[in-house]
Amino acid sequence: MSIACCCPVLECVYCLACARWAWQKCLYTAGHESEHWGLATVEEFEPVPRLCRLILAVYEDDLHNPLWAPPGGYGINPDWVFLRRNDQETEGRAPPYMIYLDHENADIVFAVRGLNLAKESDYAVLLDNKLGQTKFDGGYVHNGLLKAAEWVFDAECEVLRELLKKNPSYTLTFAGHSLGAGLVALLVMVAVQNRSKLGITERNRFRCYAIAPARCMSLNLAVRYADVINSVVLQDDFLPRTTTALEDVFKSLFCLPCLLCLMCLKDTCTMEEKMLKDPRRLYAPGRLYHIVERRPCRIGRFPPVVRTAVPVDGRFEHIVLSCNATSDHAIIWIERESQRALDLMVEKDGVMRVPAKQKMVRHVSLAREHSEEHKAALQRAVALDIPQAYSPSTYGTFHEMEGAGSSGGSSERGF
Repeated sequence: MSIACCCPVLECVYCLACARWAWQKCLYTAGHESEHWGLATVEEFEPVPRLCRLILAVYEDDLHNPLWAPPGGYGINPDWVFLRRNDQETEGRAPPYMIYLDHENADIVFAVRGLNLAKESDYAVLLDNKLGQTKFDGGYVHNGLLKAAEWVFDAECEVLRELLKKNPSYTLTFAGHSLGAGLVALLVMVAVQNRSKLGITERNRFRCYAIAPARCMSLNLAVRYADVINSVVLQDDFLPRTTTALEDVFKSLFCLPCLLCLMCLKDTCTMEEKMLKDPRRLYAPGRLYHIVERRPCRIGRFPPVVRTAVPVDGRFEHIVLSCNATSDHAIIWIERESQRALDLMVEKDGVMRVPAKQKMVRHVSLAREHSEEHKAALQRAVALDIPQAYSPSTYGTFHEMEGAGSSGGSSERGF
């Protein structure tokens, strides 16, 4: 009799616990993840909207007569497009891309398009993710994206080498969205490991901007390459937070909210320490830039704020239950909101009126701050006992790691 009386009490406790969890998850917003991060500056965020427009330009068949240009146009000179590859030329090994010589900014830009829902080959690349089964440079990476990155590097290595030789003062920037973001993140890692093939000795001539990337590398690599890779995430975007196999995500597009809720429950029941100690768990790469434009319990969009950090723990670990989780992944919205954020930063900072000499000083100061923040993240990764994490003293100038790392054709696979 006493046991029977306890059952309603246990049910009530269980229901209250579930209701509390659901209430907290509904109140949880993406802004909580980055509330303690620092604010991005104009100098570091300036390339983002420009590169978003370059990625959008890859979708066009004729840049002299664009059909899908955003308001204000792409802001590029079609005659500076050096090379373009479409689906037929890539043979389905990688999404279409182009190489653009940005003479105004002394930059060679390698822009890669995002996922094309009508192309089976794009799905083949993204869904070949055999989580944690491909080793690279002391960590684990996304299997299909690494294959695509290696193929692209082998195909365009000589082209990039010649361009860098003819433009010795230019930087080499890789930029991509969604599927392309994961590809360029691994492509820049392959390029850094094979600098001699490109005729480059300085690591700081490489840059990568991964817009709304998939989780494609283990935590030790995500932190280690934060001096090269920058990931940009708009508010509630689901993909950088998706820890489940992407195959399950796209199979469940007809009921994606249901899948996101189940993933949310699973992540809640997983201890954070266990997640951090899992060497095969994949993460969004590099330094993170989070564009926040909505606030809890408020309607509409507010002036966007951009926060940045190189986090080790709390690295977009939780799915946000939001009606904007998929729309925030669209490159059109990211370009629009990043441009709004940049315009507000410029207006507030008055950077356009800053003398050139002072701008140079600010660039040097920003580089020093980023370097110190990167070293602090590496030290924290070691302190948290992240698998294969290295302190800055051992990490040094990357010679030791690069000796142990693998090149495009020698990546180690643990099948």
